[in-house]
Amino acid sequence: MPEDLFSSAVRSRLRSQAPLAARLRPRSLDEVVGQRHLVAPGAPLRVLIEADRLTSVIFWGPAGTGKTTLAEVIALTTQSAFERISAVNAGVKDIREMIDRSIERLGQHSRATIVFIDEIHRFSTSQQDALLPSVESGIITLIGATTENPFFSINSPLRSRSTLFHFEPLDADAIRQLIERGVAAEGVVAESEALALLVDRCAGDGRQALTALELASALAKPNIVTVEHVHSALQVSALSYGRDDHYDVVSAFIKSIRGSNVDAGLFWLARMLEAGDDPRFIARRLVILASEDIGLADPQALVIAVAAAHALDHVGLPEAQLNLAQAVVYLATAPKSNSVAMGIWGAREDIRRGVAVEVPAKFRDAHYSGSQTLGYGTEYQYPHDDPRGWVDEDYLPNQEGATVIRQDSYYRPSPHGWETEVARRMSKHGTSEESLDE
Repeated sequence: MPEDLFSSAVRSRLRSQAPLAARLRPRSLDEVVGQRHLVAPGAPLRVLIEADRLTSVIFWGPAGTGKTTLAEVIALTTQSAFERISAVNAGVKDIREMIDRSIERLGQHSRATIVFIDEIHRFSTSQQDALLPSVESGIITLIGATTENPFFSINSPLRSRSTLFHFEPLDADAIRQLIERGVAAEGVVAESEALALLVDRCAGDGRQALTALELASALAKPNIVTVEHVHSALQVSALSYGRDDHYDVVSAFIKSIRGSNVDAGLFWLARMLEAGDDPRFIARRLVILASEDIGLADPQALVIAVAAAHALDHVGLPEAQLNLAQAVVYLATAPKSNSVAMGIWGAREDIRRGVAVEVPAKFRDAHYSGSQTLGYGTEYQYPHDDPRGWVDEDYLPNQEGATVIRQDSYYRPSPHGWETEVARRMSKHGTSEESLDE
């Protein structure tokens, strides 16, 4: 009993000294602000939580939208054991020990275990693989939280065994509601203009709003929070690399490389690394840029970007900063072309606007019995039978004998870098248009 009383006193003390965002964390679903599509009465996720029948889930969305908050509410409401793991600190050994505890708990007490893993996108492939058998067998119920798109950051087998729930940025009304709760908790009065500024500058991110309010409240003497206090708080908060700043820096990073400025590319890379940005996010952006902004003007660009991403997985930081820097220098100095990107975007635009998509009979699968009676493949010309290795054929869908696509070609090579060779090859096969820039 004395130990229980002592533990309770410690917990109470920690709560009183905790950051404002932690002190205001909801203890029930009705107290959750925002995410009504997930927690409103009758919403599927809420039904599962209230029935204590939650299956493995991935919560994904921007920072400060309530992913950890909702996990904490689940911890307070479930009859299952609840374990927390930080993907930043936990290794495979920690995961296996947690699984062993879950097996023992299930075998001896018939009690299930829910495991919350914050920032699960930071788990390596081997760490995610270590989770998979226990998730698949039901030994644990996983709640993973991530700010990254799970289709890129979570292993396909683990993702397919989890239900994805997307958290939206908090709207202005939700942010205002949080701030008003914070004002009451801090015991201060806030000018309406100060509240409006917080709502405007912290749009979408509830944690950032409460953190800035807490600092502004500390600056307020007497206890009246003014616009000046909020401005000061937001400036200090910006040093911690807030959500909006993050996307601005990423934008500058990409635009610097696209603009062939090596020094600026390295500077913004350093800015992101120093701020603790997920290096895998940076690597993915480089891989995308290699095709979107360089493409076939330098085919080696994609190879370099992918190699840097693989090196990051094998080496890790801080050493992998060298691999990322090498990729930045190469991509910045490479000739630029967005022709590949324009090609796929144009083709998809045609699909969306409803052009003919039926496969012509001569190009349909003719490898099964009876296909020829349907006319499939009978007029197909095999290019390898032609001495040139090429036949003059239109492979696009057609309607009433006329090809139905946009007037221009999808892919039109630029006059930059290796795309001049691509244009020559296309011209040889009668499939090219004049370059856009010629």
